[in-house]
Amino acid sequence: MPIIKIKNLNKKYADNQVLENVNLEIEEWDFFALLWHNWAGKTTIISILTNLVNKDSGTVEINGIDIDKDFREARKYIWVVPQEFNFDIFAQIKDILINQAWYYGIPFSKAEERVDYYLKKLGLWEKRNARAKDLSGGMKRRLMIVRALVHEPKILILDEPTAGVDVELRKSMWEFIEDLNKQWITILLTTHYLEEVEALCKKVAIISKGEIVENTTTRKLLSKLDKEVIIIDTKQEVTEIPSDLVKKYEAKKIEDNEIELTILNKYSMNEVFNDLTHFKIDVSSFRNKTNRLEQLFINLIK
Repeated sequence: MPIIKIKNLNKKYADNQVLENVNLEIEEWDFFALLWHNWAGKTTIISILTNLVNKDSGTVEINGIDIDKDFREARKYIWVVPQEFNFDIFAQIKDILINQAWYYGIPFSKAEERVDYYLKKLGLWEKRNARAKDLSGGMKRRLMIVRALVHEPKILILDEPTAGVDVELRKSMWEFIEDLNKQWITILLTTHYLEEVEALCKKVAIISKGEIVENTTTRKLLSKLDKEVIIIDTKQEVTEIPSDLVKKYEAKKIEDNEIELTILNKYSMNEVFNDLTHFKIDVSSFRNKTNRLEQLFINLIK
C-alpha cells in the first residue's frame, strides 16, 4: 500500500491552475524526488499534504488515512523540513528540540535520548546549549532536520534541505539522509540540485504547468538520455585531435590537457576509452560536463 496516495488532485489560484488532475503514489520506504518548473505546484502539493492549503478536488491519503476524514491522525505520520527557518532564534537548541518532543507527548527521558542521538548524528552536539541565533546557516538547516526527527515520523519531506550549505556539509547531509531512508523512513525530497536526485533518489516525478510530465525510477529516466557530454583530462598535452574522434564524438579541445566528447548512448565507455587508447591519448580522469538529469529535465518541461 502506498504511504502517500494522491488521486486527481486539483488546485487553482484565481486564474492560475497550479495543479491539474495530479496522480502520485509514493511507496513506503521510498526515496522519492519531486522536481518542478517555476510555478509548477510543488509548494502547493506539500501544503495540501500538511493541511496548510485546501485542495479544490481529488483525494489525498497518508498511510491509508484520507486527510479529509481524519487529518489529525494522518498528520502524525508526516513532517516537513521547510526552506525557511521557523524556530525561536533566541531559544537554546536543546530546548527547541525537547519542546518539539513535548508537543507529541514523548516522555522527557525518551525525548532527551532521541535529541542527544540526533544532535550527535548531525554534528550539533557541541552546540546543544547555544542559542539558535548563534548558529551558521548550515547548522540552522541541520537543526531543522533534527527537530523533524524527534517524534520519528514515517514520512519526512525535505524541501531544499541543502540550500545554502557548503559542499562538504552537503555531502555529510547526503550520507545522513541516506542512512535515515535505510532506517525505514520514507523521504520526499524537493531540490534544484539535480546531482542530489541522481545520487540519492530511487524514484522521481517532474511537474510542469501543474501536471506530472514524468513519474518513474531515476534509472529509467536516465536511460532516456540519448547522449552525454564528458570532459577528458589527459596526461599529456593534446596538440591536435584526430579527425576520427571529431567525427564520432564531436571531440574538441578545451585546454591543453582537456578534451570535450559528446557520446551517443549507442557507444559504451569501453569503446570510448579504446578509441582514445588507439590514438595514444592517455586519460588521467574524466567527468560529466553537466549533471545528466539536467538536459532531460529541460526537455521535459518545454
